[in-house]
Amino acid sequence: MTNEGFFEKVYQVAEKIPYGKVTSYGAIAKYLGAAGSARMVGWAMNASGLKDNVPAHRVVNKQGLLTGKHHFDGTNLMQQLLESEGINIINNKIQNLENHFWDPMKELP
Repeated sequence: MTNEGFFEKVYQVAEKIPYGKVTSYGAIAKYLGAAGSARMVGWAMNASGLKDNVPAHRVVNKQGLLTGKHHFDGTNLMQQLLESEGINIINNKIQNLENHFWDPMKELP
């Protein structure tokens, strides 16, 4: 599979993340059968600015840190988008991650 093909699969999963929920780079990679490719999912999210319907702000690292926030326009856009969905963030980290975590392995066929 090409990077472009992998990125498209990542975007298809990311588009299904519900409002008010987040998932991790690793959870998407695992769902796609590429468990060691969390970094590649991150690259896809970084490139997703070209796609209007990809909610890249809902993809964080496994600890709930907003590691991709520097790829968003503005200083705190990623945080602001998540907070507008009811997610509390302190020091760039989602609070009560377990209450907001969406696992594609459990939620998607």
